[in-house]
Amino acid sequence: MTLLKDKVIVLSGVGPGLGRALGEEAARMGADLVLASRTERRLEKMAAVVRELGGRALAVPTDITDEAQRARLVEKALEEFGRVDCLINNAFGIPPMDPISTLDLDALRAAQETNVFAPLRLSSLFADALAESSGSIINISSCVVYTSQPEYSGYKLSKGTLQHLSSSLATELGPRGIRVNSVAPSYIYEDVNKAYFDWIASESGRTHDEVYAEKAAPTDLKRLATPDEVARATLFPASDPASAVTGQTLNIDCGEFHS
Repeated sequence: MTLLKDKVIVLSGVGPGLGRALGEEAARMGADLVLASRTERRLEKMAAVVRELGGRALAVPTDITDEAQRARLVEKALEEFGRVDCLINNAFGIPPMDPISTLDLDALRAAQETNVFAPLRLSSLFADALAESSGSIINISSCVVYTSQPEYSGYKLSKGTLQHLSSSLATELGPRGIRVNSVAPSYIYEDVNKAYFDWIASESGRTHDEVYAEKAAPTDLKRLATPDEVARATLFPASDPASAVTGQTLNIDCGEFHS
């Protein structure tokens, strides 16, 4: 599948799960990757996978909460490839998992630096390059924005703010030919959530499969999406067939939430 042939995609947050799947699926679709994360060893491992799949890859160790390092990421991407077609803001810092009225503000501020302010600044810094290519920005939101569980309040605050940022950027950058969209996955059935389901099972005296069935029950498909499925849907707005799609949020949730 060559949906992204010859496109250069900047991907922040190259970790396990969705970050890894996004890099792999983008390479399979023909894209070249600029990979940004704090951990150089993880970056090089991801870069090797991209190259094995036929793509070019540039690994740029980056703390995306640091303005100088953000600017360096832009410089290195353009120096290596001469263009950028899509920025995917995938990096995520876990906020405090407490009711919103009890959140530690310093911990919340630290999470917002990664989850909101970094995507804003990266979008601003890459804007000139994206205008040149009539490119796009994809922000990774979450279906947590549709729920109101107290322990997820900080998470919802981050992702809800990011969705509002996406909407504002779509309006502001649209006249320059830049499209901005969000995707909102629900539970992704990958290693972190598998371990979480194991923990729930041990705490509640149930099996992993019973916990999975409980989480999948609200969905129309009665199952949870895999990282590869979420990655493929996420990458569609970066493609030429999505050239008129902007300011939208695509739920990737096997039919759990309906617009």
